Amino acid sequence: MNQKVTVVGAGNVGATAAQRIVEKELADVVLIDIIEGVPQGKSLDLSQAAPIEKHDAHLTGTNAYEDTTNSDIVIITAGIPRKPGMSRDDLLSTNRGIIKNVTKQVVKYSPNAILIIVSNPLDAMCHVAMEESGFPKHRVIGMAGVLDSARFRAFISMELNVSVENIHALVLGGHGDTMVPLPRFSTVAGVPITELLSPERIEAMATRTRNGGAEIVSLLKTGSAYYAPASAAVEMAESILKDKKKILPCTAYLEGEYGISGLFVGVPVKLGKNGIEQIISLKLTADEKKALDKSAAAVQELVDAMKKMA
Repeated sequence: MNQKVTVVGAGNVGATAAQRIVEKELADVVLIDIIEGVPQGKSLDLSQAAPIEKHDAHLTGTNAYEDTTNSDIVIITAGIPRKPGMSRDDLLSTNRGIIKNVTKQVVKYSPNAILIIVSNPLDAMCHVAMEESGFPKHRVIGMAGVLDSARFRAFISMELNVSVENIHALVLGGHGDTMVPLPRFSTVAGVPITELLSPERIEAMATRTRNGGAEIVSLLKTGSAYYAPASAAVEMAESILKDKKKILPCTAYLEGEYGISGLFVGVPVKLGKNGIEQIISLKLTADEKKALDKSAAAVQELVDAMKKMA
């Protein structure tokens, strides 16, 4: 491979993301973690799976940021995961410190990288990463909307008993309980779900989507979701590495779009080799705009809370 992706954090999300990247032969992967032996062991295990999975991507497990030098993309999954009863916001203080330190190290060795942030509370951690890195807004991107939309799509598929490949869905806003699923822009083979399902069923699926992460945390009891979050981050990375220019809902820094300024919020963007190449502006109804504003206000609260910590 001639492209390089660093995955920071060798826990479940990070290791699964590394697996997806090498098995798709998107890039060579450096898996880094502060715990000695863990990234080395998982990378070796994945390397030994390569002859069976039939890929030639190279994996490196390390505790040293020098090994991440000249990465094209850095996926940051580091931080403590949610536990039952915890909200994403409860993670704010601890993960803020972790993301500040990680970003500082990443930027030192890969000043031209594109950052994909996965750590929670995601929208707030994007602010930390952009501030610490000094990177332009198009090179700091949050993984939220791809995951939230995938959850919405999965629930639509279960409800209608149709292929997930036929389903497109859109979720805007912060990555939390105030996220905004948009049924009007969610379709099955081009048919809006508003034509196929009752308002009550749609609202039930939207509510389940908003609580998607918490539902999995409550079931696992000792951890949080990782298969779908990893897949979401890798879809973003693939669009960048291959310059596919996919339109994907991602957490982006807004400067007036949707009437929001100076804040990371989930919106549809075009992802290509330069990172975010365009923010797609949609005409929202009054109710949709109100819901998005409420979600943005929740993100602003977290950002304000972090300023008081500084």
